[in-house]
Amino acid sequence: MIERMHLKILREVDRQGSLTAAAAALHLTQSALSHTIKKLELLSGTPLWTKEGRRLQLTQAGEYLLREANRLLPQLERIDETLSQYAEGDKGTLRIGMECHPCYQWLLKVVNPFLAQWPGVDVDVMQQFQFGGMAALFNHDIDILVTPDPIVKEGIAFEPVFAYEQVLLVHVDSELAKFEQIEPSQLANEVLYTYPVATERLDIFQQFLLPANCSPKKHKVIEATEMMLQMVASNRGVATLPQWLAEQYAQTLPIKTVRLGEVGIQKHIHLGSRTGSEPNRFQQAFVELALQIS
Repeated sequence: MIERMHLKILREVDRQGSLTAAAAALHLTQSALSHTIKKLELLSGTPLWTKEGRRLQLTQAGEYLLREANRLLPQLERIDETLSQYAEGDKGTLRIGMECHPCYQWLLKVVNPFLAQWPGVDVDVMQQFQFGGMAALFNHDIDILVTPDPIVKEGIAFEPVFAYEQVLLVHVDSELAKFEQIEPSQLANEVLYTYPVATERLDIFQQFLLPANCSPKKHKVIEATEMMLQMVASNRGVATLPQWLAEQYAQTLPIKTVRLGEVGIQKHIHLGSRTGSEPNRFQQAFVELALQIS
């Protein structure tokens, strides 16, 4: 029974002080305004105002409806504005899936300016070991997948945004620290720490150890980068990280980076997204910002 126009009329009449001025403010004729309120009075069974000459006097029902109009209309207007922001791509949540454990440092360099540029957009980050990245993209659980190992599938497009080299981290006093590069057999007596990722997706195994039919003395998984680094810094074993990140930690920890093989393990961070539908504005902006920063 109550429509937004009823509330707007009561509010505008109170603001303007007359039916004529309220009708003009609402782009209505005075006759249409009066008819709208008269119909509401008939449906509700109670008058909303009385006329005393040219002056309008609200009834108790009219005063109640005016109070509700002043309370509800600002909320409805905020809802309208928010829906408009969603429609225009200025508001929402960008859901990012991570298949690159050490890439959070890089991601922060993109997320921080992105949040400043898009105050109406939140960022939600999901970690690789909580879901399958490609499945999450197909199922619309995430909007962007950050991965160093893109899988070519119809319906998914990958954009390379950042090249890096995967290097070995060793203690500065270890035997391996004497070398600028090592061969796979030199890890035969080492404890190798990696993230909790399937062996077939670990570059140190797939691109370095297994092709040479070699393996480390022991393979242990650690989820947290900081803990992995502490183990290396305590000379308990070795680990691999992107060179740009390893060099940052090497400034404060007793660790050194060593190349894996003659040419090293060269990688790219890729951003994967669904094809076939137009991405929203802030998703496009994130990819463009990632390319610019990288």
